[in-house]
Amino acid sequence: MNIFVAGGSGAIGIPLVRALVAARHQVTALTRSASKRDELQGLGASVAVADALNRDALVAAVVAAKPSHVVHQLTALPKGGPRRAADVDPTNRLRVDGTRNLLDAAILAGAHRFIVGSFALLAPRAPAAVGEDPAAAAVRSMEDQVLEATQKGLVEGVVLRYGMFYAPDNPATIAMIAMVRKRRLPVVRGDSSRLPFISVEDAVSATVRALDAAPPASVYDIVDDHSASLTEVADTIAEFTGSPMPLRVPAWLPRLVAPYLARIMSIQMPLSNAKAKAELGWRPRYPTVRDGLAQMLPHAA
Repeated sequence: MNIFVAGGSGAIGIPLVRALVAARHQVTALTRSASKRDELQGLGASVAVADALNRDALVAAVVAAKPSHVVHQLTALPKGGPRRAADVDPTNRLRVDGTRNLLDAAILAGAHRFIVGSFALLAPRAPAAVGEDPAAAAVRSMEDQVLEATQKGLVEGVVLRYGMFYAPDNPATIAMIAMVRKRRLPVVRGDSSRLPFISVEDAVSATVRALDAAPPASVYDIVDDHSASLTEVADTIAEFTGSPMPLRVPAWLPRLVAPYLARIMSIQMPLSNAKAKAELGWRPRYPTVRDGLAQMLPHAA
């Protein structure tokens, strides 16, 4: 396959490019930063430098690559992950305008398959609500654009709704480990959140499977076998790094001092990966976030 990876230098982009090259695919990785060129070329990919919000530049880059498949992994999140709603504004724009530009480019280039990496926590699971959160509205727009293009016969779109990423070299994971070690990540007493997680390694393997195994217009939750609370994750990190257990605080405190984090901690979303297993023949290497952290943290400690 000739695969164009938009967002090739991101948290999932680099390991995905590495996996695709190892599978002997021809890969072009898009990055907006020329400083990433050497790293991506070192993985064996061709490199296109362009801003996905610049439609003409993006179309030129994709058409020049002549891909059979385009993979959309565009984000612009802070290195340590978002801490406030405003931190996702640039990613919201990429999910709306960047998706439109990338779809146009893929269709003009003659690509027949378009895989989009979505986010399970924000993915639409009901009709749009009045006053929908901007981040959720952006994810809805991204998914709708891809599925509508598929319905029109312009491209074969597939949506992968990833859980929350973790990996040894993932900046958000590294930041969380550092906070737990310093006991700066308090958790809520009686935390009942159920959050979908997925290791970056498992997200990559599902994406590779979807390139040719997923029927057009398919939507999959790419998540662990079991959801987990943020408290379980923080406690697991403390356990496997030999750190003190996180402080327990009342629920009102995070709402006061860290409302974005408090919102995440209140989510109950136990999703199922059964469809991805059945249709893609995919299995996560790490069934739970605890399994993944147990393998990862001895090397990080």
